[in-house]
Amino acid sequence: MHMEMNSIIFEEVQRNNNMITTARVVELGFSRALLSKYVKEGLLERGRQGIYILPDSVHDDMYTLMLRSEKVIFSHDTALFLHGLSERTPFEHSVTIPSNAVLSDTLKEDCNCYYIKPELHDLGKTWKKTTFGNEVRCYDVERTICDLIRSRSRMDEEIVISAIKNYAKYKEKDLNRLAVYAEKLKVSKVLRGYMEVLL
Repeated sequence: MHMEMNSIIFEEVQRNNNMITTARVVELGFSRALLSKYVKEGLLERGRQGIYILPDSVHDDMYTLMLRSEKVIFSHDTALFLHGLSERTPFEHSVTIPSNAVLSDTLKEDCNCYYIKPELHDLGKTWKKTTFGNEVRCYDVERTICDLIRSRSRMDEEIVISAIKNYAKYKEKDLNRLAVYAEKLKVSKVLRGYMEVLL
């Protein structure tokens, strides 16, 4: 006999971009064992840790990635993409975490990790909607520009340059804020160099 998914769980999955977390299933009053049963039956696939998705569905990988750690803030090219300042979707998402945080190895394999002193981790933190409409933590535009410059040895030079050019055209740019962040992240001089050449 073919098993059907419980309608409460199914509706929740549909409402949540074709995915559900173990925690949510338990919250709804069902057991974890039920999820394993669904996976065996091919009704759900195990996504990343504690996340289950409908087979063959398109789901929001940025959102599921963020759900795996409180410490994760999308940054660099991923933040550029979220703010609409980059032409290309990053092949691998970039995140910034405090240098004293420990991320699971599987999470590290799934993204580009940048580390920062804990006291600078929340600088410029904001929320942005993914293309699926879920809100994720990311850095604001000014922090992102400073980060790109700070990590320029690890970045494709072209990304950094096009980001600064796009920033120059960005209607909501805040040059004062940019200067404050650059000071805190110790990239003022380099930033000035880029700005003089490009703007």
